[in-house]
Amino acid sequence: MPGLVRGMARTAAVVGTATATRNAVNRRQAEKNMAAYQNAAAATAPQQQVVYAAPPPPQPEYIPAQAPAMQEDVITQLERLGALKAQGLLTEEEFAAQKAKLLGL
Repeated sequence: MPGLVRGMARTAAVVGTATATRNAVNRRQAEKNMAAYQNAAAATAPQQQVVYAAPPPPQPEYIPAQAPAMQEDVITQLERLGALKAQGLLTEEEFAAQKAKLLGL
């Protein structure tokens, strides 16, 4: 009977080693499969593109010189109209009509 026990012990050791080896091989194969799947998924997935928003365009600065230039132009034209009226080249109605046109009335 001692030989039988030793034989069973040896068989148990062989079976245990075989099971451990099979489990390790299966685990490594599963890891390889998972890595291959992840690589394939990453290769076929659409790539995310980073899009940076452009800064807003600079706002134009307010240039108050434009308004006085327009006013000077209107004033100059009114002075000319007044001179034409004073010379008798424009009637009072013509002067009033041109004045209203210049002033946007």
